[in-house]
Amino acid sequence: MVRIELWNGARSASDHRLLRELEEQVETAPTTPEVWALARELARLARGKGLTVSAADLVIAACAEYHHLGIIHYDGHFDQLEKLRSRS
Repeated sequence: MVRIELWNGARSASDHRLLRELEEQVETAPTTPEVWALARELARLARGKGLTVSAADLVIAACAEYHHLGIIHYDGHFDQLEKLRSRS
């Protein structure tokens, strides 16, 4: 999901080169059944607070949480999801 999100934002040949290099260096974390269950829980919590969060952001946040990984981002949804989890 992270790769798709990054490639979706790539606009130039330079962006494409950078992403190809990044893909060679970055490990992936599997989206296990537990990750999908956590993504569903995050969606429920977000909707309960009136937040609309993309499915991609929900899966990325759930995967990071499940695997104890951080997220480097410029997307406020991840901050909102983190606050929801700390309150639940």
